[in-house]
Amino acid sequence: MPNFSPIISVQNDGLTIPEVGPWAERKYSLLGAYCDIFTSSMKNKWDKLIYLDLFAGAGYAKIKGSEKIIKTSSLISMSIPNVFNKYILSEMDNSKFSSLSERVNREYPNLDVCLFNGDTNKNIDSIISEIPKSTLEKGVLCFCFVDPFSINLDFTTIEKLARNRVDFLILFATGMDINRNKGIYFEGDDEKVEKFLKSPNWRDEYKKVADKQTILDYFACKYDENMLYLKYVKPERKQQIRSSDKNLPLYHLAFYSKHKLGNEFWKKILRYGNNGQLDLF
Repeated sequence: MPNFSPIISVQNDGLTIPEVGPWAERKYSLLGAYCDIFTSSMKNKWDKLIYLDLFAGAGYAKIKGSEKIIKTSSLISMSIPNVFNKYILSEMDNSKFSSLSERVNREYPNLDVCLFNGDTNKNIDSIISEIPKSTLEKGVLCFCFVDPFSINLDFTTIEKLARNRVDFLILFATGMDINRNKGIYFEGDDEKVEKFLKSPNWRDEYKKVADKQTILDYFACKYDENMLYLKYVKPERKQQIRSSDKNLPLYHLAFYSKHKLGNEFWKKILRYGNNGQLDLF
């Protein structure tokens, strides 16, 4: 693997710095390693390489229980040896957005960066309009990181993006949201799951397979089916991230590509990030 280290320690700059668990470092290690192999391998094969971050955060985060502050997804992606041609970042929280904007302008003034403040699901058409078009034969290839704290991600958002050539790394808030709030989702009329899966009849569907699948298995299979319908290749194994203290499952990272080479990259990253040991759905 390349020598690039995705875990980049920084000093407190007085701006907003959210707190994250120590397990977040594994997520950022995998993301940064993938960005590195993506741009290194594809830089001469495509006219432009684009990075999208739909829940970009503040750019910095503090590791809970320590004084360590690290760069997060969007700033990690800007620190790789072979940078993307353009960065498109979206963040709804005003304080995080303001801090992210200041850090991007301060640390990466020469990069082409477009920032959106607001709900990604509502702004997706504007976000997509910033993906450059290419008249060259090589075309444009995008890598999109999706890192919500809940399942506040409409599948129509993914569907619209997928009309372009986009590879996705999506965080499924399986333990943090789905498993923890399944009673609310099943018993109420909350539409979050319906939008996440683009399936108004998901409750009835799950009841039919509940004796064979856990709720998390159902979500994974349903999402894979949706992505296969959008012409993505059969996805590779999903990476599970667990809490450091109680070893509880928190979320899974799912990778989707329209080309089998993307899956080969992801498999390499998983071996690199976990010393060959994979945690699966």
